[in-house]
Amino acid sequence: MEQETKELRRVGLKVTHPRMRILQIFDEEGVQHLTAEDVYKKLLAHQEDIGLATVYRVLTQFEAAGIIVKHNFEGGQAVYELDRGKHHDHMIDVDSGKVIEFVSEEIERLQHEIAARHGYVIEDHSLVLYVRPKHHPRKS
Repeated sequence: MEQETKELRRVGLKVTHPRMRILQIFDEEGVQHLTAEDVYKKLLAHQEDIGLATVYRVLTQFEAAGIIVKHNFEGGQAVYELDRGKHHDHMIDVDSGKVIEFVSEEIERLQHEIAARHGYVIEDHSLVLYVRPKHHPRKS
């Protein structure tokens, strides 16, 4: 609880009950990607009287403050994750919607080499792979 309070104050946000509870949900889940609706359902499961509009407003504030990162993956809802400051890429299971994080030094190196070959330096990037388990037949 003390860590969440410090985090909110560090970014200049007042410590309010909705902000604390939403931040705790992301802390409890560890490395996880949650939609606003996921957060809302978890609040309801804990008998919290925090509305969906408040959840969206707090998530927007957290994103602006750099506490969380919002991802808009193709074909799905926006998902949020804590910004832990470490770069990683994502794979999306196209059948289940599951988000898988991964880090590959080889992919990072290749991206920089390709940019350099074309006379550029990478400022930022996002890599998303849309995948399907090998053993599952393709849906028609």
